[in-house]
Amino acid sequence: MQIYGLNKTTLLDYPEHVAATIFTGGCNFCCPFCQNRDLVLHPGEQPVLPQEEVLGFLKKRRGILSGVCITGGEPTLQKDLGEFIARIKDLGYLVKLDTNGYKPQVLKQLLTANLLDYVAMDIKSSLPRYGVLAGVENVDTGVIKESVNLLKNSGIPYEYRTTVVRELHSREDFEQIGEWLAGSPAYFLQAYRENEGVICPGFSTCTREEMEEYADILRKTIKRVDIRGME
Repeated sequence: MQIYGLNKTTLLDYPEHVAATIFTGGCNFCCPFCQNRDLVLHPGEQPVLPQEEVLGFLKKRRGILSGVCITGGEPTLQKDLGEFIARIKDLGYLVKLDTNGYKPQVLKQLLTANLLDYVAMDIKSSLPRYGVLAGVENVDTGVIKESVNLLKNSGIPYEYRTTVVRELHSREDFEQIGEWLAGSPAYFLQAYRENEGVICPGFSTCTREEMEEYADILRKTIKRVDIRGME
């Protein structure tokens, strides 16, 4: 495991749990609005946390923390992800995976082995515009749809989420997403925030009114739709 960061305590990353968040490096997407530029573009230049050190920390925090969130970059690129999660599970933790859904074969393996308790999958945009938002030419939306179907039939809690960027998203995008993901249990719209780690700076945040408009569109077909990150 290539571990590039550890948030030792969070109340935000794993719903209803006090958790730690582990950051992996590298990604198969290059979203222009991504705020983890160094983890995505230059993971090899970042200091690596030894796996045993992270597991040792988690062992000491049993009884204080109840969950572990594994995020990135894109965690499913890690070849020994399953083995690492199994060791975390052996410590008694619930595990949440953040993923872009572009490696459905890995997601299927983890679900089949009962290694995941919660999954948050990023939905970049409507399917016709997926490659633009993901920063990938000739993006294969078929694998995205495959991951969506895996979660639908997984039997575990999951959510979809979209970081909403004023210049990149439109009402039409969310109308199409609402049709595509109709019946999903939970969808979160996250307000884009510019910071020094953005891959392509210069984007802006939607207003509360714009975010509510998009949320109302999704609420027509999705059970729970909430907004995160608005002041």
